[in-house]
Amino acid sequence: MSGRRRRVLVAGGGVGGLAAALALHRAGWEAQVFERAAEIGEVGAGLQLGANGWRALDALSVAGRVEAGAFAAPAIEMRRGRGGALLAAVPLGARWGAPHLCVHRADLVAALFSALPPGAVRTGAEAAGYETGPGGAALRLASGETIEGDLVIGADGLRSRIREAMLGPEAPRFTGFVAWRATVPAEAAPGAAACVTAWTGAGRHAVTYPLRGGRLLNFVGLVREDWRKEGWTEPGDPAALRALFSGWAPPLARILAAVEAPFRWALFDRPPLPRWSDGAAVLLGDAAHPMLPSLAQGAAQALEDAVALAARLDRAADVPAALRAHFAARIGRVTRVQAEARANLARFHRDDPVTRLGIRAIHRLAPGWFARRLDWLYAG
Repeated sequence: MSGRRRRVLVAGGGVGGLAAALALHRAGWEAQVFERAAEIGEVGAGLQLGANGWRALDALSVAGRVEAGAFAAPAIEMRRGRGGALLAAVPLGARWGAPHLCVHRADLVAALFSALPPGAVRTGAEAAGYETGPGGAALRLASGETIEGDLVIGADGLRSRIREAMLGPEAPRFTGFVAWRATVPAEAAPGAAACVTAWTGAGRHAVTYPLRGGRLLNFVGLVREDWRKEGWTEPGDPAALRALFSGWAPPLARILAAVEAPFRWALFDRPPLPRWSDGAAVLLGDAAHPMLPSLAQGAAQALEDAVALAARLDRAADVPAALRAHFAARIGRVTRVQAEARANLARFHRDDPVTRLGIRAIHRLAPGWFARRLDWLYAG
């Protein structure tokens, strides 16, 4: 390779886009992120980063910064939504050699953003498409401007313009479920959440956990609803949300009573893509493999993508070939994560006595069974 710094153009300033820019910047590339929002700010709610996500943060040298403002969950519990009876519990941390972090999305974005050099992120710049050629790739903006570089990364999310330009329009399958998200101050619901708790029930489930060192509580609920607007910043009616979980356990009721401005989005399932790249353009994160939230791996898999892509491109003379190799190395893992998240939708929405007794029996007679089922994910 020549001494010239290679230039990567990243469409999308979310978790995946910022992580990709940071990973390649650390590998010696000049990185420029183009984000359609007017600013990088306080958007979204909570997310989980298991041990695999923490290791990706560590590879980016931001793990300590993120951990300082997060909540390290001691365990994952499964409880019955109605009544709150404990069904199973999995201790976290020691088994996989890294903490399980509960993080506000805005804090994770801020940590990645602050690790980039000044001027690396350009806001108010929406991607419209790309072009590739023998010399690299160019990013086209909705404004009509075209910027040339050596690599284009489409990290522009569920409604990716880069993916559409690469593979054409898609027709995702509506799962029949809608996800609701909200955060509330911890003092509004004292004692309501001390770990990651999955509350299971017929046709719906919820997950709660603390954020920001325990000062906030996060709620996410997946419910059968025929409402089909995709995008995780759509406002929802707090009274409607409370009605959906009426009669559930008191800790959950206390959290929902404090919710003022929830978000909701329709969940669509997408099959694995046949490829992620075209010449020197590549997809990453939700643009490549959108995840249902029922395994809490969307952010972690985007972070894994970024670290793996930078390692694959390190000193690679043939960028298109490196992108194809990246796809071949990653597609099996992300496809398994997608499938497991899909399966969890069914698992968490069973509320019959046989299922409850089976879960309790496994937890009592083989207490390490649930943890072993997660080894492939968190140790990977």
